[in-house]
Amino acid sequence: MRPAPGKIAVMGAGSWGTTFAKVLADSGAEAGTEIMIWARRDEVAVEINTKHTNSRYLRETVLPSNITCSSSAAEVLAGADLVVLAVPAQSVRGQLSSFKDSLEPNSVLMSLMKGLERDTDARMSEVIAAEVDISPDRIAVLSGPNLAMEIARKQPTASVVACSDLDTATWIASLCSTDYFRPYTNSDIIGVEIGGIAKNVIALAVGICDGMGMGDNTKSSLITRGLAETTRLALALGGSYETLSGLAGLGDLVATCSSSLSRNNTAGRLLGQGLYLDEVNDRMSQTAEGIKSGRAVLDLATRHNVEVPITEAVVMVLEGTLSVENMGARLLGRQLKSEGELT
Repeated sequence: MRPAPGKIAVMGAGSWGTTFAKVLADSGAEAGTEIMIWARRDEVAVEINTKHTNSRYLRETVLPSNITCSSSAAEVLAGADLVVLAVPAQSVRGQLSSFKDSLEPNSVLMSLMKGLERDTDARMSEVIAAEVDISPDRIAVLSGPNLAMEIARKQPTASVVACSDLDTATWIASLCSTDYFRPYTNSDIIGVEIGGIAKNVIALAVGICDGMGMGDNTKSSLITRGLAETTRLALALGGSYETLSGLAGLGDLVATCSSSLSRNNTAGRLLGQGLYLDEVNDRMSQTAEGIKSGRAVLDLATRHNVEVPITEAVVMVLEGTLSVENMGARLLGRQLKSEGELT
């Protein structure tokens, strides 16, 4: 296993990036590991460095003293053995292009992002591989039920670190293991990523139903059938069934669809209440990734001949070709078939 890192860089000072930096700091405090966050805005860096808070995203949460922040990517990346990517999925390629020359030669890159790149339909690990000259054993992803505010408050949760090299996954897991955050390891990057991507779109559907005042039967049905179509897509791409029945699949789906802290559920609820998409985006202080990558998920599924009816209906709502009122009728009017069919 790799030695303990002297420094870990977290690229992105949003809610999840800052929270994960806190997890890393809590885990590595005794080892003296330096945790440094990159923030786009100088004022965020100043607040983290002087007040040890990031109030826009984590309110009154106090960050450990071994977390620092800078708006200089080169400064943050200098000497970092592990680089954690926590920027919006649609901007990661451009960000990587701008700072890849500052990466240390043997650093490991891990994605916290749960989205597909529009136009290319690429998963985040694929974008990393395309932009950075790096071997597969140095690319990892983390996913699972990761509602940032709950984790920032040290409410117990578990997640999955996936890498083609299990030694690397185990090394990363050892760096983020605390008394409130339990990482498991997995070599199925495809399954872990697809679970984290597709659940955002399903959460939009559940949120729409919430906004329309529908009950628990409806939401439970969407979550269950949403897991089925997510699993079909993951299997078609080479993922594992077991992954989708675990934390990165079912676990993340339930959390994202059920919680008021979920950005995608919140965005869906606003759509269900009758707001236009532009109005929803104006109200959201953070990215609802399902809105950004829903079309990419549908395109990826179509290219692999995978039926994803919930995703298709949500994309039609987002693109204005289906009203929220008619979404349920479209889904319920599909051809009858056995629940166990994988197509």
